[in-house]
Amino acid sequence: MHISIFDLFKIGIGPSSSHTVGPMRAAVQYLERLQENYKLEDIARIKVELYGSLALTGLGHGTDKAVLLGLCGYAPDTVDIDEAEKVCEAVKSGEQLNILLRHKIDFNYRKDLDLISKKLPEHPNGMNFISYNAAGEEFFAKKYFSVGGGFFLSAKEISENHNNKAKEVKYQFTKATRLLEICRETGLTIAEIVEANEAYFYKPEEIEQNLSAIWKVMQECVDKGCITGGILPGGLDVARRAPNIYKKLQAEEESPEQIFDWVSLYALAVNEENAAGGRVVTAPTNGAAGIIPAVLHYYMKYQAKGELSMHELKKFFFTAGAIGFLYKENASISGAEMGCQGEVGVACSMAAGGLAALKKSTPEQVEVAAEIGMEHNLGLTCDPIKGLVQIPCIERNTMGAIKAINAARLAANNEGTQKVSLDKVIRTMRQIGRDMKSRYKETSKGGLAINIIEC
Repeated sequence: MHISIFDLFKIGIGPSSSHTVGPMRAAVQYLERLQENYKLEDIARIKVELYGSLALTGLGHGTDKAVLLGLCGYAPDTVDIDEAEKVCEAVKSGEQLNILLRHKIDFNYRKDLDLISKKLPEHPNGMNFISYNAAGEEFFAKKYFSVGGGFFLSAKEISENHNNKAKEVKYQFTKATRLLEICRETGLTIAEIVEANEAYFYKPEEIEQNLSAIWKVMQECVDKGCITGGILPGGLDVARRAPNIYKKLQAEEESPEQIFDWVSLYALAVNEENAAGGRVVTAPTNGAAGIIPAVLHYYMKYQAKGELSMHELKKFFFTAGAIGFLYKENASISGAEMGCQGEVGVACSMAAGGLAALKKSTPEQVEVAAEIGMEHNLGLTCDPIKGLVQIPCIERNTMGAIKAINAARLAANNEGTQKVSLDKVIRTMRQIGRDMKSRYKETSKGGLAINIIEC
């Protein structure tokens, strides 16, 4: 059973795929399920309980706003960014919620949105939606879990280890070793194998439309981040740096020393947009959304020296998507489960493999690039200060992008001498994530989050 790469690469809003995109989509689905047996008019009150990481860093990550927007019927890929804040403020100040924009009920933000620091046994990112009738009686409740990258599962699905997006496809693989075997058996590249599998999800023209849309949002995010200044929201008073760096680089004469500055700029631009709640692509998460766009912009500027073709986009995204699928299948892309190795580490690995494919490396060299990308992110903690996706998240994307480029270059010179396989590094990452104390996994209770004095 496989998922589409367009489940890994989703258009959404910042600052967090697991705390913003997932809960917003879960809230909409909750109301859809409710309507299968009841009417919206039966609802007199809705209570939302957020558990674990969603409670501990939810306010900084915008989970409260995401849930309100979802209950109002908004989707992360289409909601108007400028209107979203106004909608949430109107709910809070007016103490009224317009469910799916069709049925208004009273809603007390402080009483009806409950933050519960303990985590549910199934997953650190738990949420419970409860509806009450006019008599005050509970009549429909449903638990969901935001499992990273904007994915969410119901309590039944997560207990059965069921992925509700998965399908049977032509080329089945759950390990890198099997993927490479298929490459050798068929003579196909990793990208070509994934393209054949994508045909089970989308028509050819839909695949190209989706790829174009994803790349368009990534480019727009970089462009907007390079010209938008000011202070990021949340109270840390973090200033946007991308515009000043962009002006500086434009004024300088082109030189080899600038390469890493440009790569860092691209990643900064995206993640500053994400931190401000802007439109981004989960790649595979929002917290790591800057790495893949930065690496692709690097390739476009220094290798392609022009706009990327559809063939190049397919080669990159299909290869990176195959690698992302392996992490999701065998470990997790949730910072609340794996720490930041599950976000920045996975994005670095995906970007390294995708770049290696663009540089015409063999499937074996692509696997090496992906392995190197993760090996040097193992143990990376998720310890956001004040629960905001700003420090150290934004700079970590710049480092992840640079590591990905280096990993692809190292892999291009590999002659089959690597000692650690991609499968082994994924298994190691999973073990480290399970051993890592919860305070280092998106709770703001450890690491930099408690050792930096807030001014």
